[in-house]
Amino acid sequence: VLSLCCEACKKVIFHVPSELEADTLVGRVDLKECLRSAEFISSSDGNFKVLEDGSVYTTSALSLSAGKKTFTISLKDIQEQVQKKIHVSLVEEEKKTPKTRHARDTVLKRTKRRWGPIPSVMIENSLGPFPLQIQQVQSDTAQNYTIYYSASGPGIDQDPKGLFYIERETGNIFATRAVDREQYPSFQIICFATTPDGYSPEVPLVHTIRIEDDNDNAPYFTQDLFEFCVPENSRPGVVVGKVIAEDRDEPYTLHTTLKYRIVSQTPPITPAFSLHGDTGVISVLLPQLDRELVPSYTLLVEVRDMAGQPFGLCTTGTVVIKIEDTNDNAPSFKQLQYETRVEENRVSVEILRVSVVDLDEPGSPGSGAVYEIIRGNDDQAFEITTDKNTNEGILCVVKGLDYETAKQRILVIGVNNEAPYLLAPHSQQLSQSTCSVTVNVLDVDEGPVFKPCLLRLDVKECEDIGTAIGRYVAQDPETGNSEGIRYRIPPGQCNWINIDDKSGEVRTVRVLDRDIGEMRRGQCNITVLAIDRNGKTGTGTIQVCIVPGNKNFPRIAQTDYIMCRDRKPICLTAQDADEAPYSAPFVYRITDRNLASMWKLTPHDDDSWYLSPKGDIPYGIYEIPVSVIDNGGKIGENTVRVNLCDCVTPTECDGRTRQLSGGNVTLGLWAILAMILGSLLLLLILITICGCCGAGVMHRQVTDDCANHNLIISNTEAPGEEVMDHNIIPLQNTCDQGGYGVKTGEQQTFEIVKGRGHTLESAKGGGHQTLGSVKEGGGQAMMDTCRYSYSEWHNFTHPRLGEKVHLCRQDEEQKHSEDYLLSYNYEGKGSLAGSVGCCSDQHEEEALDFLDQLEPKFRTLAETCIKR
Repeated sequence: VLSLCCEACKKVIFHVPSELEADTLVGRVDLKECLRSAEFISSSDGNFKVLEDGSVYTTSALSLSAGKKTFTISLKDIQEQVQKKIHVSLVEEEKKTPKTRHARDTVLKRTKRRWGPIPSVMIENSLGPFPLQIQQVQSDTAQNYTIYYSASGPGIDQDPKGLFYIERETGNIFATRAVDREQYPSFQIICFATTPDGYSPEVPLVHTIRIEDDNDNAPYFTQDLFEFCVPENSRPGVVVGKVIAEDRDEPYTLHTTLKYRIVSQTPPITPAFSLHGDTGVISVLLPQLDRELVPSYTLLVEVRDMAGQPFGLCTTGTVVIKIEDTNDNAPSFKQLQYETRVEENRVSVEILRVSVVDLDEPGSPGSGAVYEIIRGNDDQAFEITTDKNTNEGILCVVKGLDYETAKQRILVIGVNNEAPYLLAPHSQQLSQSTCSVTVNVLDVDEGPVFKPCLLRLDVKECEDIGTAIGRYVAQDPETGNSEGIRYRIPPGQCNWINIDDKSGEVRTVRVLDRDIGEMRRGQCNITVLAIDRNGKTGTGTIQVCIVPGNKNFPRIAQTDYIMCRDRKPICLTAQDADEAPYSAPFVYRITDRNLASMWKLTPHDDDSWYLSPKGDIPYGIYEIPVSVIDNGGKIGENTVRVNLCDCVTPTECDGRTRQLSGGNVTLGLWAILAMILGSLLLLLILITICGCCGAGVMHRQVTDDCANHNLIISNTEAPGEEVMDHNIIPLQNTCDQGGYGVKTGEQQTFEIVKGRGHTLESAKGGGHQTLGSVKEGGGQAMMDTCRYSYSEWHNFTHPRLGEKVHLCRQDEEQKHSEDYLLSYNYEGKGSLAGSVGCCSDQHEEEALDFLDQLEPKFRTLAETCIKR
């Protein structure tokens, strides 16, 4: 490559052929001469690329049609913020070369066999002589051109610099000194082949120089000291640990193939461990490792490369193996018998210390002693613990001893270890060591003692003040009796009871009620003092428990109900503030016998019963007395009000249903009332119809038998029985000559009687007068063509019916109900409505077709009368 630089960073000229192929080296530019630290290198022409070493290549095939081509190389230093440019000119070379290229095909026809040799190999730590030839690179184009060779890369112009060089004319590569493979395992250099005018007929060659390993490094252990632990009495084959060594020579060669072995063992007794030669794993070899005999072993181990061959390099290391203690030795008491003493009633006092001997490692769970009292402590009066510092057993009294009960106690104490026993193979089972302790009890003057120390007294709730609930006395341990002992309750406790200071009798001072705030818990503990003649005291506790009583009556939660025509049973639910067993289950009863025949109660659950009618009873309001009996026998009286309404849903009932007086309602009374109401309404209908008929037939002559048609007898009703009663006013058998009066034949009529026979228009002067009576004095019957309205009939009948019902309610024998239907031979005189006989002018024997066109409410009434 011919490089002509007019001035650095200004212009560079390359002489090239007129035709350039892709990836052809055009030339090399000295970039560092222009900018030493160029971080960004770019070309202004995309047909060229610039490498970091300044080499310029074509990216695609091109031709210099004008014989010249220019572009710019830009260099940038981002940190220094410096930018420089190099102007490159490509000029078609003159055809004046030492060897003329006759044709372009001759240039392209070449092989790469000699330009791409196999990687070179150089032995590590070679002794020379230097310079030492290691390879030669040649280009086949040297047959046609004068070729100069050059190279760059690590070992040439990069660290380590000067290690290799290449001869310019021959392409021989030489090494100038020895190389350490562990530091530089290989080198990759770039070789160039160029003509004197700068043309590169060959692509730069990447050549590898590999350094062949020499066994110049001995293996070494990764640790200066290996420490392992293994439990004593471990079985042979148990892995103890693993030693690890490394070698810096080339891996997977004999130079790094290592072998391990044990050189020596301390103490020098029977070998206790084995070392695997390939893996370095140490295992147990001796069947019995006893820590008590040998607490640790020290091994000197060796590692050698070259698979352990004698000429391999080697290194030694140290391994320390500690034998861990296991609990293979049982503790034993230093003494087999002990004796001590203690005053009676002393508690939480140390009375004796016992010690043991254990061959296991001190401070380990295998030597930690655990003491227990095997015999003689049935009342749990003694307790033995371990002093962790001395490993001694501390015997204490935790419950006061009684000299009068036992003057001496003999205890048997055993000892074990904290850890379980791990015995060596084929060894005998260990036995537990025991010792006996004699405890002498010293007599001391004591205060009185309550027996029991806690007395429970159950008091029924709401008992009277002063009720004796029990007796709590103490005894003198010396004498065994209660003489001279006085009792009292210290202040500051719940004021529920007091105790007699001499007899110890306990009585209540308040009414104990669990509903009171301080008594809601239902329990209180009261401390009682007992004082003997010497002033010594003893304490006891009385636990007063309030037992729930049956003080509340059961009540039905809801007492007002509406029952529609579906007559679905009503669920009555009672509540009782008492607790079990004085609350549920409840028993319900209907106390009224008449209502009990109409209504029934059936159980649902412990709290609820169903109330339902027994049959098809009339609609109305029923007040049913129901008694509820709780489980304790207490009876609560309740009144359940049931509105039996002709409705589909309870909201349809307006609450104006007739009320049955006192609930004393019988089936016969209702039937009679229905019949009377039906008769009155039917009479009203007939009068209305006859009034309509009378408007068309005026001034008809009324015959003597017109009274026979005053009331039509139908199959819907039956005449009442003939009643002879002094309250009934005799009938008058008179009939006016003018035809306005009506006298009865054999046909009977009905009339509702109130008091002494007064009817709708009774005269003040007395006498029996009917609906058609004279309105004014003189007794003259006057015929009025006008008829009474429905409101007048209603105002007339309603209070009188109510009074009759009231009289029936007062009369238990119900004699007044017989007056509801009375037979008369004479209906009345001077009826303003005229004779109903006009309705018979249709010349029909029974003209009752109009009853089929009655309104629904009248039809329902007629059906009711038929059923009754």
